[in-house]
Amino acid sequence: MEEKEDFRNQIVKPSSLRTLKAKGQKITCLTAYDYRTAQILDKAGIDIVLVGDSLANVFLGYDSTTQVGMTEMTYHTKAVAKGIKRALLVTDMPFLSYNLSIEKTISNAAELIKAGAKAVKIEGGNENIIKAIESLHNVGIPVIGHLGYTPQSEGVLQSRLQGKTENERQKIFEQSKKVEEAGAIALVLEMLPKDLAKEISHSLKIPTIGIGAGPDCDGQILVTDDLIGKSELKFKFVKRYAEIGQVIEESVTNYVSDVQKGNFPDNTHSFSLT
Repeated sequence: MEEKEDFRNQIVKPSSLRTLKAKGQKITCLTAYDYRTAQILDKAGIDIVLVGDSLANVFLGYDSTTQVGMTEMTYHTKAVAKGIKRALLVTDMPFLSYNLSIEKTISNAAELIKAGAKAVKIEGGNENIIKAIESLHNVGIPVIGHLGYTPQSEGVLQSRLQGKTENERQKIFEQSKKVEEAGAIALVLEMLPKDLAKEISHSLKIPTIGIGAGPDCDGQILVTDDLIGKSELKFKFVKRYAEIGQVIEESVTNYVSDVQKGNFPDNTHSFSLT
């Protein structure tokens, strides 16, 4: 059996994603909002680091991803960019930053690119979104699309799982083709039945990145805090690889106890001139 080429030590560029798909190499993606986390993910061999608008919930404690704007996304992109040497840095365009006019869409995307992103991600597949993707592609800004469950539209969606009816399935499938034709370099598929995600993945030349969309996508993405157990939220599609939240809480509890009992600092952690 022929071994697949190892891309872990190669710099991932926007053009690399289609190559990875063609070679059958699964694409890995996780979120980061700060320098140190980005550095860890990059060293571990993650292909794509996403500065997701999920920072609204995970990092800033907001109720909705719609509560962050260009100021926050630009700030965190700059921090994450400093920690990356290999991975492709992608930043979510926040709510209403790409929905109002083509001129504003290009200006906002350019701001994120100047902050260090190598591509931007846009949610949705309606006519205006397709035009936005096409316009960004035409000025040389790589775009990743996002279909299925789109968190920025949570207020108008009936449920998280999308594609439950034949009409919904057909609409999402058709939108995926339009996203590709508009020039997107990849497509995130969120909360879709796995057979629909498989059908879309096999029909596109660009790679699909799944989250709650089954094993047949060309890659997978998760929110890092969910994966490492730092978040209290637990979703069916998330595999917990650690329980960092528990470790942190136990460590702080032990620290509080040691300080209160006078056990810290001791001589080992103190300085003496004698």
